[in-house]
Amino acid sequence: MRTRLPPALLSEPDGAEAATILRACVHCGFCNATCPTYQLLGDERDGPRGRIYLIKSLLEGADTGPETQRHIDRCLTCRACETTCPSGVRYGRLLDLVRPRLDVAVPRGRLAKLERWLLRRGVPSRAFGLLLGLGQRLRPVLPAVIARLVPRPRAAGDWPSARHARRWVALDGCVQAHARPSINAAAARLLDRCGQSLVRVPGRGCCGALAYHLGAHEEARAHARRNIDAWWPEIERGAEGIFSSATGCTTFLQDYAEILRDDPAYAERAASVAALVRDATEILRPEDVVAMGLNVDARVAVQAPCSLQHGLGGAGRIEALLQAAGAKLCAVADSHLCCGSAGAYSVLQPVISGELRARKLTALTAGFPAVIATSNIGCMLHLEGAAKQPVRHWLEILDAAAGQAFSPAPPPA
Repeated sequence: MRTRLPPALLSEPDGAEAATILRACVHCGFCNATCPTYQLLGDERDGPRGRIYLIKSLLEGADTGPETQRHIDRCLTCRACETTCPSGVRYGRLLDLVRPRLDVAVPRGRLAKLERWLLRRGVPSRAFGLLLGLGQRLRPVLPAVIARLVPRPRAAGDWPSARHARRWVALDGCVQAHARPSINAAAARLLDRCGQSLVRVPGRGCCGALAYHLGAHEEARAHARRNIDAWWPEIERGAEGIFSSATGCTTFLQDYAEILRDDPAYAERAASVAALVRDATEILRPEDVVAMGLNVDARVAVQAPCSLQHGLGGAGRIEALLQAAGAKLCAVADSHLCCGSAGAYSVLQPVISGELRARKLTALTAGFPAVIATSNIGCMLHLEGAAKQPVRHWLEILDAAAGQAFSPAPPPA
């Protein structure tokens, strides 16, 4: 793509990077074929190719208004287009570079700013956990429409002591730590059975992805620095790496080197941490599942999150792990398409998100599964809000199968 970007923009590292990404696009339009919002809305500006033209106009200095912002905001950043693109356009990175500039070019109204501020500051805070706990206690008396938005409490169970030479440092995260502590606890028990330990350290928290993808890059960098400071002593003591059971977080953790590259105090450690990050689907292998003798005697539909498929290039990993435990996998049509969760997207774009969820659940339930498996907390909670079948992290399914055949819980009320 030919661009005429201002010299001042090209002199900035982010501006030069954006220009390189733009020039890689050859306008072929293959990306639109796998874009969920383009398929749903049918507007060129709601597909990657159209959005790239809008971004090009913004960076070249053309007048930019709310219409451009609306179409950019509708992007899920699912990155399905990157998997499809024959030219290797880093579309997700381009969006991240542009979002802060777009917010300057088209200032948001007070209510929109407040909503985004509450998401960025509220979700990673301790107050979120307290409010969630209150909602869970009041869930039986809440109206059904509201109750379905509150995740059911799920006991975490025992966390084995760190007794093995091989140790991994756990990312607790923000939403998952409060809504589903059972996921990392299940991971700790499974790793313990494989002769590895999962350890928690004080001071860790949100990975920073939520703030970064909402354009608050400095807030995200603050999260990254805090996590690096918390994890570094364990890394120096020989921890094998950073363990992440939420694929959305894993993709962002692996970008720490990129987002802190210009920070002289953290750049080197950020690169080391990013290189040590491993997703749970990489650490536990099908042969480990077989060795543990797990038995998942149930029909399972796998919702492979976009972060796993397109961010980590890990399509098929969950399926292989569950099949190793004997699960009967259901065929899922259009498995590459987003469920509509996409971090804060389900809150900021509820209509589009709801339609994508309905389509995803239709595909997931076509084979009459007993349970839906996923690998990302955002997708899990989003699907749980409308699913008739139980939705579980694949780690929970395998952990429940340890020592006995897995039996899914009854559907939520």
